[in-house]
Order: sequence, then structure tokens, then C-alpha cells
Amino acid sequence: MINKKYQKDNACCEVTFSLPLEAAPDAREVRVVGDFNHWNWEEGVPMKATKKEYRATVELEPGQRYEFRYQMDNGEWENDWEADDYVPSPFEGVHNCVVSLEAEVSAPVENAAT
Repeated sequence: MINKKYQKDNACCEVTFSLPLEAAPDAREVRVVGDFNHWNWEEGVPMKATKKEYRATVELEPGQRYEFRYQMDNGEWENDWEADDYVPSPFEGVHNCVVSLEAEVSAPVENAAT
């Protein structure tokens, strides 16, 4: 699930990514990786485990579409089940998730899922 919170000045959007615990049952660590961090595990955003899900918040520039996936420490990957869109990746049969951010929002907007 993706939650978007735009700043009043539209300078950035806080995007909270969440992945249900059952999507990564054997993982000790889960990170959000994507084009905003060069698809790199080391630069990936560590997700904190709660009672029901893994969560992480990233500040991203509005007016962009970002591709991402969730990567587990065991090398497994998972897609966001409620992403804004999905696009083919360079790997056959694999799709990346997409989060789309509006360029300008007239008032602070929060949404639980898009």
C-alpha cells in the first residue's frame, strides 16, 4: 500500500510504502529499492516491521513516476499489491511497481491508497 502526503509548498511528497508481513514471511530485513535509489540494496530504504506490515517513508519529488519493488535480505523480491501502476522490467516476466506523484497540489493532500 502507498500513502502520499504532499507538502504545502509542493516541494516534496512523503511517500509511505507498506508491505504486509505475510508477503515476506522468511525475511529478516526488507528494503524499498527503485529508480530513486539506483535499484541498489545498500541505498535501499530499510522498512520497519510492525505487528501487521513493513513500513518505510521516502521523500520524493512531485511530478514524477517512480518505479520500485520490495527486496528481502534473502534475495527475494515482492511487488506492492496496490501500486499506482505496473510496467515491464528489463527482466522477462517481471514487472516493476509504479508510484505516480502529481506535479502540483493546491492544498495538502493525504491519501491512504491510490
